[in-house]
Amino acid sequence: MAGIHEVARIAGVSASTVSNVINGRDEKMRPETKRRVLDAITQLNYSPNIAARQLKSGQTSTIGLIVPSVANPFWGSVAHHVERVALQHGYKVLICNAERDPVVETRYAETLLASGITGIILGSSPLSFEHLRDLADNGLHIAAFDRRNHGAENVVACSVSLDQELAGMIAAQHLIGLGHKRIAVVSGPFKTNSRLGRLNGIRAAMGRAKLELPDDMIWQGGDVIGFGDNEGAELGRIGIRELLSRDYPPTAIIAVNDMYALGAYAGARDLGFRVPEDLSIVGFDDIVLSEIAQPALTTIRQPVPAMADAIVRALIRRMEGEAVEGEQAHIDVAPQLIVRGSTASVHRADRA
Repeated sequence: MAGIHEVARIAGVSASTVSNVINGRDEKMRPETKRRVLDAITQLNYSPNIAARQLKSGQTSTIGLIVPSVANPFWGSVAHHVERVALQHGYKVLICNAERDPVVETRYAETLLASGITGIILGSSPLSFEHLRDLADNGLHIAAFDRRNHGAENVVACSVSLDQELAGMIAAQHLIGLGHKRIAVVSGPFKTNSRLGRLNGIRAAMGRAKLELPDDMIWQGGDVIGFGDNEGAELGRIGIRELLSRDYPPTAIIAVNDMYALGAYAGARDLGFRVPEDLSIVGFDDIVLSEIAQPALTTIRQPVPAMADAIVRALIRRMEGEAVEGEQAHIDVAPQLIVRGSTASVHRADRA
């Protein structure tokens, strides 16, 4: 059976344009464009699916959740809590894994809008939302999870995010307070707003302590293509092995998330380093594996249940036509340092 993307291809338009014709949102559309869409629908014998008709009639309500990858337990937790809150409000959730690829995100968003779903939560923390601007202009309400709204007011309807720079500062200050001076960062490519925010916070804290963070102490994914969400643990292992093999290795690392941090555990063990006796490690997110790792991981907690509750409520209000603005629409939450067994005072010889 032909789908909406096939109709769009035959008509030479976007899937959102086809959706606008199907759902009667064609007042400003050129007659020629509408005619091509209708001709393509007739040619392919296309009809919207039952779910889309139910959505249009108001018989059911659904939110789209587009995340990098549930291979990272953090996003699995986000999906769980978003779904729980949505169900409390009578909404279902469709989960899409887009691996932070703007093309894939756009295609998912087009498909969701074409199916009558008018609200999505986007978890990729992109540097720009321009790839979704046309869809926002066509009625898609976009909620940003883990990304502050700055600079995206005309695209993002609501947002919730950790203060990423503060989170990076807290992680670095913890290690500095333990006497560490040679601190390294292990991450995938710094191509997201959240990763850059954390790095800026780490730099700021180290600068205030009169410490340097040289470029060769920032490992960002090696030759990985994309963002390294699926390979986080293995990249953490590779990254720390490279850093610890240097003549002047770090005494502590900050990993961009807990999966990278747990991979760093394995890489340190590969080279005979002990955590935390020889190397202190701090992660981000506080996934469930952090507490049961050996030793348990010191990390920066994101309050996922509260964040999910806030973003789902704000998005549903926007989808239902309420005016949600200011602090009600764009919510910042505070990071929390969870100190466990993976960090300790620097060894006396390293102090010297």
